[in-house]
Amino acid sequence: MKKLLLSAVAMGLALTSANVSVAQNPHGANAAKYGVAVVDVTYIFKEYPKFKSIMDGMKKEMEAAETQLKADRDRIQQLQERRDTLQPSSDEFKQLDETLARQQAEFQIKAGTMRRDIMEREAKVYMETYREVAAAVRAYATSNNIGLVIRYNGDDVNSSENRQDVLRAINQPIVYQNSVDITPDVLLLLNRGTGVAARPRMQQ
Repeated sequence: MKKLLLSAVAMGLALTSANVSVAQNPHGANAAKYGVAVVDVTYIFKEYPKFKSIMDGMKKEMEAAETQLKADRDRIQQLQERRDTLQPSSDEFKQLDETLARQQAEFQIKAGTMRRDIMEREAKVYMETYREVAAAVRAYATSNNIGLVIRYNGDDVNSSENRQDVLRAINQPIVYQNSVDITPDVLLLLNRGTGVAARPRMQQ
């Protein structure tokens, strides 16, 4: 019974290892052959469902925060308009002026804190996602005897008239790659944790 259990565990580990290998990806067919691969990290970030879901949620939070800040701004504006109808020498003007100054200061602190919090959380999400991508790349490369994985941009800019796109293409270190793009495989490994299939990548 113990031997049977050990055999089952060994088989499970073998299947897990095999799952990291190439799964009919023509884009990366030569990666193991040459021991070198390229990966489009930007594309993975755009197509990784887990990352997209988190960022969509943060976008909604940002919109809700902006709505709340707008309401605060409107209230301060109304208070300012009310103050401006009064005589500057009146006690009510002075009281409203003090209230207005206090609320404006509180608003600036609140707005700054909310935006800084969202930006810090966004940066954390990017870092955690990049670590996931790096781990998937490492697992795939190790399983397929790939000694070097280089980041590149697989976007087609041949017909682009955008100056920034053209400059980005010119400055890209990868001029040519012969079916060593493991981007679909890395994305597949990441998506196994979400159960969502990746959108097919166009052949470059």
